[in-house]
Amino acid sequence: MADEKTVLTETEPDKNGYEVIHSKSPLFYDLYERKSDLQQQTHYCPGCGHGVVHKMIAEALQDLGVQDKTIFVSPVGCSVFAYYYFDVGNVQVAHGRAPAAATAIKRTCPDKIVISYQGDGDLAAIGTAEILHAANRGEKISVFFVNNAIYGMTGGQMAPTTLVGQKSTTSPWGRRPGNEGFPMHMAEIIATLEAPVYIERVALCDNKNIMKARRAVRKALELQRDGAGFTFVEILSPCPTIWAKDPVEARKWIAETMVPAFPLNVFRDRKVEVPVNNAPPQRTVADVLEIAPKQETEAAAAQTIKHHHHFKNFSIKIAGFGGQGVLLLGQLLTEMGMREGLEVSWLPSYGPEMRSGSAHCHVSLSKDRIGTPLISHPDALVAMNEISLRKFASQVKPGGVILYNAHDVPEGFQAQGVQVICIPASEMADKLGSTKATNIVMMGALLEETECLSSATAMGVIQDKVKKVALLEVNRNALGAGRQFIDHEAHVGAVTQPDGFGD
Repeated sequence: MADEKTVLTETEPDKNGYEVIHSKSPLFYDLYERKSDLQQQTHYCPGCGHGVVHKMIAEALQDLGVQDKTIFVSPVGCSVFAYYYFDVGNVQVAHGRAPAAATAIKRTCPDKIVISYQGDGDLAAIGTAEILHAANRGEKISVFFVNNAIYGMTGGQMAPTTLVGQKSTTSPWGRRPGNEGFPMHMAEIIATLEAPVYIERVALCDNKNIMKARRAVRKALELQRDGAGFTFVEILSPCPTIWAKDPVEARKWIAETMVPAFPLNVFRDRKVEVPVNNAPPQRTVADVLEIAPKQETEAAAAQTIKHHHHFKNFSIKIAGFGGQGVLLLGQLLTEMGMREGLEVSWLPSYGPEMRSGSAHCHVSLSKDRIGTPLISHPDALVAMNEISLRKFASQVKPGGVILYNAHDVPEGFQAQGVQVICIPASEMADKLGSTKATNIVMMGALLEETECLSSATAMGVIQDKVKKVALLEVNRNALGAGRQFIDHEAHVGAVTQPDGFGD
């Protein structure tokens, strides 16, 4: 036989004279490398509907010629390993979050075909908010909702779509509306929203309905290709293993039991006119980078500081309690990094208390793209109180620096291989006229000690953020005070390698 990816017609028989009718779509990889053995097989059970739906999607993408433009988003569930099968762009996301991730991808890359592929436990349970709001916004994505009325991957628990009377591991007496509520009809719910352009429910119960499902899948993708809005196809699918039925019985059960409960229908097929002034911006990252310099005013351009960055990557952790300006200091440093042309990230963490609760944030400054905003071992720690010092000091990289808001380190404190600089920043800020400027004193000290960013950039950011003249002057003085402290009074701690910053 010919290569299984080659489709031959009657006028193009293979060398043995046979016509190849069924073939593997070029949208699938040649080998599925999830396991070292059985690389010709998927992980789906015999009779499972996922394989059928995968084939439909692959055929449609192939026919539309959009393989190189497609991004497939799959969350937790039986489809979690879709990236081992589809030779397209793949993003694997957390349980229920596929529509949220697909929204970000489509808005960032509006020329791509973005698919959100979800099961009923994923879309109709933990992901209910994401799917409803994505649909309500009319996000230009295609959602394929595989509904088998059960949690298949995790052992057969009751799903939001489990039928009345249907038994599961968590409803052994069958679903009872008085106790578990009624099954959710997602196609009907989404059809109540204004923005979706196409909503249809189909079933994989027999050849006729499978062909209808194939047309629905293709239509959803065609509409997205043509720039239409939100498209949604619900697919009633068999789960023979969890239903404890053979594949033939499972398909019969769809026709006889599921379809009466979830009627097949086209619930929406229309063009929705969204007012131009309400349409979300559809610009790529490249567009933004190209447009932004042209939109700079002379004043903004004048604030751009040419600063030599002696590092490839530099990370800072700032910690204290609510009300000390911990998160604001991180935001200011991030804004400064952007103005100096660096890649930046800011990740806050704080408790529920508005004041006195713990708070810290991670700031990354890099000449390269940042893989994660989470910092396990910072180059510098700004500790605004003793609790934060003791909690995070051990995480600082060897050769790094700790700036501590106090006259002296606390009794019994030790930090091996790092430089500890004590700065009475709160006291200094109070003398300058406002204790609120403590974080700016610490920022001035950080910039002077590490030279990670320019103090001129810092002053430009402060001038933009602070509108009150009196407070602006306090912050200006606080920034200078922190720098002067480092220059004249600082190095009394355990000094190690002064050049041990960054990568």
